Amino acid sequence: MPDLIKVSAVFLIILILLRRKIHVGIVMLIAAVALIFLYRMSWPSIKLTTWNFISEPVLIKLTFALSFIRMFELILREQNILSDMMDTIKNIFRNKKIVTVSMPLLIGLVPSVGGAYFSAPMVDEATRNTNISAEEKGFINYWFRHPWEYILPLYPGILLASAITKIELHNLIIANLIYAVLIVITGFLFAMHDLKGSTVSEKKLSLKGLWSFFPLAAVLLLVVIFHVELHYTLLAAVIFLLLFYRYSLRNIFKVIKHGFSLDMILLILGVMFFKEVIENSGAVKNLSNFFLQEGIPVLPLLFILPFITGILTGLTLGFVGSTFPFVLSIAGPSVSAISFAFCAGFLGVLLSPVHICLVLTREYFKADIGGIYKMMAPGCFIIFAASILQYFITH
Repeated sequence: MPDLIKVSAVFLIILILLRRKIHVGIVMLIAAVALIFLYRMSWPSIKLTTWNFISEPVLIKLTFALSFIRMFELILREQNILSDMMDTIKNIFRNKKIVTVSMPLLIGLVPSVGGAYFSAPMVDEATRNTNISAEEKGFINYWFRHPWEYILPLYPGILLASAITKIELHNLIIANLIYAVLIVITGFLFAMHDLKGSTVSEKKLSLKGLWSFFPLAAVLLLVVIFHVELHYTLLAAVIFLLLFYRYSLRNIFKVIKHGFSLDMILLILGVMFFKEVIENSGAVKNLSNFFLQEGIPVLPLLFILPFITGILTGLTLGFVGSTFPFVLSIAGPSVSAISFAFCAGFLGVLLSPVHICLVLTREYFKADIGGIYKMMAPGCFIIFAASILQYFITH
């Protein structure tokens, strides 16, 4: 019970500080320090945690990937490439709602940390001159990005779940398919009510409009087909665009300065340090042991363990890696049980205030996190209800 109280207190601190519009990087650093004190981590343990944080390769990759995304996005805006893309989509699809959600869905195919920051300006462009609030724009950008993580093998979470449980990957994908479909359906049900009718493009479909998709298509091709790491792909794309549009040396420095934003770096440092502290403090492991020792029935455990871990870490790999060995020992290699646990864990990830996509979306649109949560709640409830129904039907 003390672990539950400690972790709940930290989670409450995070929510209160975020509601007060304090920079999320600072919030996460405060939360990490709170965990260190609450768990009375020893000095050697703090040093080891700090060293693991500093030496974590993902930290460097994430910093460069997000910085290159900012550079890439700036060039696309400056050269009106985003506008050309939206005009082309309007000419092809016409429907306003489809136009708005197409970019998060498309970019969500790539399992890149920070991809939400990439699609955000496109959602903003598609909803320009509408009455849609910043919170609804944030919901659209965040929600429609995430059906793929339930079913797409490019995402490491479902691959790890299959490896740990020894369940065939295609069986887990089939079991999870309903959750991915429901994310899309509920997104249309609970958002974009004011987006009606067809879009009207001021430009006709042209080769220039089609070419506007080349930079994004090239990034997707290199990452998805050739498995080039995102930061290398984006670096190549940025260099190509700088050369293609003949940027002056002065403007190149402006693009680089925009990319390596102090706010962005602070955000990454805060989130990643919190993740390292919560893992090394023993919070996740102790909570899992507590629930098991109390003899809580199987179904609540299958939900609670992954869900809470997903909320705390904001990472699919976090809840899969730390709780699925326990889930497997509780329920065995049952497709219905593992699929239910995966659904629960990812709902936690979606609702986590430290989920980097939610953090970036909120930062971009300057949206109130409570407003985004209110829009997510009905969809999460429907997906949760569907997961229970599927569990009892197939178990």
